[in-house]
Amino acid sequence: MNWIDIRSDTVTQPTPAMRSAMANAEVGDDVYGDDPTVPALEARAAELVGKDAALFVPTGTFGNQLALFTHCQHGDEVILGEETHIVWHEVGAAAVIAGVNLRPVPTLLGELAPADITRRVRPAGDIHLPRTGLVCLENAHSNGRALPLANMQACHAAAKAAGLPIHLDGARVFNAATALGVAASEIAACADTVMFCLSKGLAAPIGSILAGPADFIDAARKRRKLLGGGWRQAGMLAAAGLIALDDMRLRLADDHAHARQLAALLDGLPGITVRHDQLDINMVWFDVASHIDVPRLMAALQTAGIKANPPEDGVMRLVTHWQIDAAAVEKIAATIATSLR
Repeated sequence: MNWIDIRSDTVTQPTPAMRSAMANAEVGDDVYGDDPTVPALEARAAELVGKDAALFVPTGTFGNQLALFTHCQHGDEVILGEETHIVWHEVGAAAVIAGVNLRPVPTLLGELAPADITRRVRPAGDIHLPRTGLVCLENAHSNGRALPLANMQACHAAAKAAGLPIHLDGARVFNAATALGVAASEIAACADTVMFCLSKGLAAPIGSILAGPADFIDAARKRRKLLGGGWRQAGMLAAAGLIALDDMRLRLADDHAHARQLAALLDGLPGITVRHDQLDINMVWFDVASHIDVPRLMAALQTAGIKANPPEDGVMRLVTHWQIDAAAVEKIAATIATSLR
């Protein structure tokens, strides 16, 4: 069966062009510096987000945790939104790898208030308190929002006034840039370092990028090796990453349009309430009323050849990507509508 998979954009298959590039990539041992395709990817990635240098890493979680590990001292505290990916979906790695404490802050649909950053910076000199070592932002947010650039800039100003570095979890930063109508470098300018994924909407099979100042990336490269992230013949993966950056980045608006199409088709179905304030990128979030027969809904999707994650606490998320076209969107919506009758 040719499945329609809307669980996440992590499920994307590499494009035919990627498969061809991977088969023909020039490779070498990247730990020795012998793989020419990896530094080509890193240079292109750094250019696109306006940073001095970049580092190819296996996953987004790896990139975020490597950033914390490189920015912070053991025992530091990190200020970040309470609903961020680093807090919720990275297995508590900050405590294990960097040895830092996360200080989550309530947000407005992902937006941190600059005053809340300032209020939580620990005063120096008190032996009872940890050192505040880092502020983390996230854009696009995993709740489906592209956070306004003005909010990012205000948070940047607050962190800098306190003398703190900023790391941006930009797993979907190119989605955010597309939604906001700005260059990704404008978003990344609000942070010292940025991580973004090649393997979500950009469709590469593996890999993420950590970018920042050259000296920071030099330090992170050694820590990447410590964590077991030294690549060998990684050019095959980097070749797909180059296509992700140069080609797939430019078509993300299609995914956003298909998400809006799906939201419009679901809107008004009995028991379904679309969250329009979380519809900036390629995600459709909606509330599922308590009377809906969720097992019936999920069985209907499965029978129709549609893979989806079930609602969690009454909220369901569907994610579009390059393999979800307008016809697939119509099938998804029709299947859900039929299951609710």
